[in-house]
Amino acid sequence: MKKRYAAILAGACLLGVQTANAAVDMAKGEALAKASNCLGCHTIDKKLVGPSYQDVAKKYKGDKEAEAKLIKKVKEGGTGVWGQIPMPPNSPKVSDADIKTLVEWVLAH
Repeated sequence: MKKRYAAILAGACLLGVQTANAAVDMAKGEALAKASNCLGCHTIDKKLVGPSYQDVAKKYKGDKEAEAKLIKKVKEGGTGVWGQIPMPPNSPKVSDADIKTLVEWVLAH
């Protein structure tokens, strides 16, 4: 029984670490979105020029390829998924790692 409780406790501790990391990622994602001018066309909860981040997360929920699709879209830009207003490619100043963080942040909404 003691081993079982120890395993449950260890799992709960790992969950706490993952939750803490997610909070840090959310803060970093929001800061990157502000610094990269993403919020000029998107908001978290309502359509602006582009879709809200909540709508994007809902659309791609359960799609195992969502992260790769969205990283490509952020890097290269595109049109047609959310209407005919094009999304320009992201600035080359934004690193691939930062784009990945941004996409993870969007999908977490």
